[in-house]
Amino acid sequence: MDTSDAVQRIAAAVTPAVMVSACGLLALGIDNASARVSGRLRDLARELRGIAPGDARATAIREQTIVLARRHGLYVTALLCDYGALLAFVLTSATALSAVFHGSDALPLALFAIGVALLTVMAVCALMSVRLSRRAIILEEREVLASGRSAGGP
Repeated sequence: MDTSDAVQRIAAAVTPAVMVSACGLLALGIDNASARVSGRLRDLARELRGIAPGDARATAIREQTIVLARRHGLYVTALLCDYGALLAFVLTSATALSAVFHGSDALPLALFAIGVALLTVMAVCALMSVRLSRRAIILEEREVLASGRSAGGP
């Protein structure tokens, strides 16, 4: 193996490692967003238990719960895809290094492609969740405006 071939193989092993770091950062952000949605869902459930049956707020809480539950599901899917991509990139690095001895680049390339595909699904889920976050705000806004009260008023 000549020097340029060795450098190319090291680059092939290092590139997925950079992707692993990126996946870790993405996972942190997605996990934080998921935790915020979980907290909001718990707050809504607590609020629903404390209001009288037939209260108009109950309908708004139920509508928001549906939207937030969908958002949470998208975050879970995004997080699972992100961790799957992370695993694929780690395996890409491992198999790229072992390819030095076995001579086949097919498996590292396939694993890298799987990682990229999983990140694509993760990004789509995150985008869909952002769109749903707007929907939850619209529901809250509708209720506030319908009640004729300002958010800070009595």
